Amino acid sequence: MKKYLYMFIATLALASAAFAVDSQIWGEMRIQNILGYGQEESLKLGPLFTMLQHHYFAWIFLGVLIGVPGAFFLHYKIIGPKVFPHSEKKYYAFNLYNRIIHQIAAISFIVIVPTGFVIVFGDFFGGGMFVRFCKNLHGLFTVPFTIVVIPMALMWLKEALFNLDDVKWFMILGGYLSKEKKPILAGKFNAGQKMWYWVAILGGITMILSGAFMFFLDFKMEMLHNVTGMSQIDMLRAAAIIHNVMGFAVVALFITHVYMSMFAIKGAVQSIITGYVEEEEVKILHSTWYKKLKDQGKF
Repeated sequence: MKKYLYMFIATLALASAAFAVDSQIWGEMRIQNILGYGQEESLKLGPLFTMLQHHYFAWIFLGVLIGVPGAFFLHYKIIGPKVFPHSEKKYYAFNLYNRIIHQIAAISFIVIVPTGFVIVFGDFFGGGMFVRFCKNLHGLFTVPFTIVVIPMALMWLKEALFNLDDVKWFMILGGYLSKEKKPILAGKFNAGQKMWYWVAILGGITMILSGAFMFFLDFKMEMLHNVTGMSQIDMLRAAAIIHNVMGFAVVALFITHVYMSMFAIKGAVQSIITGYVEEEEVKILHSTWYKKLKDQGKF
């Protein structure tokens, strides 16, 4: 099943690439087509977009790129990771379907985020073939994420709903500011994971739509034009603004998710690879869920 799913995604990606190469909107017709986008300036987004693009977007992304990993580096050095034996009893928490969907989304993000930074800092990289290659990769790896985002949203929706445990979790930041191993109130997903779920799903869908609008920028959206009264060029500017602003949150929480699963909790990433979670880790970091599993005789 896994092999066929990967083959299906690869086929879609190659088909998208073939379409992009064959389309005139990425060729010599680009400049000529832009002249027909409409210059009514319905929302006067030109000056706003220019200001944000030239003075704010790149600096904010740079702040996220340096600030978030920098904060976690200090956390790792001062507080240190939480280490669990991973030789105790284990519980099969994530089935093959869960793991395949998650892995496809993870691989997509691993490509989309770095290539997105290359696009943002295109001038720094000197533009040219490398930046264009990253732009195409950025678009192509959106395809597999687009395929799995709805299944991923549905399969974990119930676990991602917030409750009173999450309020208490936020008040102590999940215990990650302490070296002690004290049981933390949390279900199968803690508040931080739930926050990442909603940003990844809602933010991801928003970025898919806004990114597609920019990637296929020459396609007329008559319905949106009629509803908003916006010209084609202003709709593209709005899409670019939304894409960048949502990108700040998605990138920041993606880096957080990677740090937590690979560094802050030693061995935690194995759970989404093998499907098994370790007893002490669940007992400490997801105590509400642990009690439920204990009552069911799973531990």
